[in-house]
Amino acid sequence: MTKSTMGTKLPRKLEQKMQIVGEQVRLRRNLSIAQVAERATCSPLTVSRIEKGTPTVAIGIYLRVLYALQLDDDILLLAKEDAMGKALQDLGLKKRERASKKE
Repeated sequence: MTKSTMGTKLPRKLEQKMQIVGEQVRLRRNLSIAQVAERATCSPLTVSRIEKGTPTVAIGIYLRVLYALQLDDDILLLAKEDAMGKALQDLGLKKRERASKKE
Protein backbone atom coordinates (compact mmCIF):
# COMPACT_ATOMS: atom_id res chain seq x y z
CA MET A 1 0.00 0.00 0.00
CA THR A 2 1.43 3.35 -0.94
CA LYS A 3 1.65 6.23 1.48
CA SER A 4 -1.08 8.17 -0.35
CA THR A 5 -3.65 5.34 -0.07
CA MET A 6 -2.88 4.12 3.45
CA GLY A 7 -5.52 6.29 5.13
CA THR A 8 -8.20 5.92 2.46
CA LYS A 9 -8.40 2.15 1.91
CA LEU A 10 -11.36 0.47 3.57
CA PRO A 11 -11.97 -3.23 4.16
CA ARG A 12 -13.91 -4.66 1.20
CA LYS A 13 -16.99 -5.44 3.31
CA LEU A 14 -17.19 -1.85 4.57
CA GLU A 15 -16.60 -0.46 1.09
CA GLN A 16 -19.58 -2.47 -0.20
CA LYS A 17 -21.79 -1.14 2.60
CA MET A 18 -20.76 2.43 1.80
CA GLN A 19 -21.75 1.88 -1.84
CA ILE A 20 -25.15 0.48 -0.87
CA VAL A 21 -25.85 3.47 1.40
CA GLY A 22 -24.74 5.89 -1.30
CA GLU A 23 -26.98 4.33 -3.92
CA GLN A 24 -30.00 4.13 -1.63
CA VAL A 25 -29.79 7.77 -0.62
CA ARG A 26 -30.47 9.13 -4.11
CA LEU A 27 -32.17 6.33 -6.02
CA ARG A 28 -35.00 5.84 -3.56
CA ARG A 29 -35.98 9.47 -4.03
CA ASN A 30 -35.65 9.24 -7.82
CA LEU A 31 -33.48 12.35 -7.95
CA SER A 32 -30.63 13.19 -10.27
CA ILE A 33 -27.12 13.69 -8.97
CA ALA A 34 -27.43 17.39 -9.87
CA GLN A 35 -30.64 17.76 -7.85
CA VAL A 36 -29.12 16.16 -4.75
CA ALA A 37 -25.96 18.25 -5.12
CA GLU A 38 -27.97 21.46 -5.36
CA ARG A 39 -30.07 20.63 -2.30
CA ALA A 40 -27.01 19.62 -0.27
CA THR A 41 -24.93 22.57 -1.49
CA CYS A 42 -22.10 20.40 -2.75
CA SER A 43 -20.80 19.42 -6.15
CA PRO A 44 -22.26 16.67 -8.34
CA LEU A 45 -18.82 15.05 -8.21
CA THR A 46 -19.10 14.80 -4.42
CA VAL A 47 -22.54 13.18 -4.66
CA SER A 48 -21.11 10.75 -7.20
CA ARG A 49 -18.28 9.92 -4.79
CA ILE A 50 -20.82 9.24 -2.04
CA GLU A 51 -22.64 6.83 -4.33
CA LYS A 52 -19.39 5.03 -5.11
CA GLY A 53 -18.60 4.69 -1.41
CA THR A 54 -15.43 6.78 -1.63
CA PRO A 55 -14.02 6.86 1.92
CA THR A 56 -12.54 10.36 1.65
CA VAL A 57 -15.91 12.13 1.60
CA ALA A 58 -16.32 13.93 4.92
CA ILE A 59 -19.06 12.85 7.30
CA GLY A 60 -20.38 16.41 7.23
CA ILE A 61 -21.11 16.07 3.53
CA TYR A 62 -23.02 12.84 4.16
CA LEU A 63 -25.02 14.68 6.82
CA ARG A 64 -25.82 17.54 4.44
CA VAL A 65 -27.03 15.08 1.81
CA LEU A 66 -29.15 13.24 4.39
CA TYR A 67 -30.56 16.57 5.58
CA ALA A 68 -31.35 17.63 2.02
CA LEU A 69 -33.28 14.38 1.55
CA GLN A 70 -34.98 14.69 4.96
CA LEU A 71 -33.20 11.57 6.20
CA ASP A 72 -30.96 13.23 8.77
CA ASP A 73 -32.64 11.49 11.73
CA ASP A 74 -31.32 8.20 10.34
CA ILE A 75 -27.85 9.14 11.60
CA LEU A 76 -29.13 8.46 15.13
CA LEU A 77 -29.57 4.79 14.24
CA LEU A 78 -25.85 4.18 13.63
CA ALA A 79 -24.90 2.86 17.06
CA LYS A 80 -28.31 2.66 18.68
CA GLU A 81 -28.27 -1.06 19.49
CA ASP A 82 -24.77 -1.43 20.94
CA ALA A 83 -25.18 -4.41 23.27
CA MET A 84 -21.48 -4.69 24.08
CA GLY A 85 -21.15 -0.96 24.78
CA LYS A 86 -24.22 -1.06 27.02
CA ALA A 87 -22.82 -4.03 28.96
CA LEU A 88 -19.49 -2.25 29.43
CA GLN A 89 -21.25 0.90 30.53
CA ASP A 90 -23.32 -1.05 33.05
CA LEU A 91 -20.18 -2.64 34.49
CA GLY A 92 -18.70 0.78 35.06
CA LEU A 93 -21.69 2.15 36.94
CA LYS A 94 -21.18 2.45 40.65
CA LYS A 95 -23.97 1.23 42.85
CA ARG A 96 -25.13 3.93 45.17
CA GLU A 97 -25.21 2.97 48.77
CA ARG A 98 -27.68 4.43 51.12
CA ALA A 99 -26.33 6.60 53.87
CA SER A 100 -26.61 5.04 57.28
CA LYS A 101 -29.35 6.37 59.47
CA LYS A 102 -28.21 8.58 62.30
CA GLU A 103 -29.52 7.65 65.66
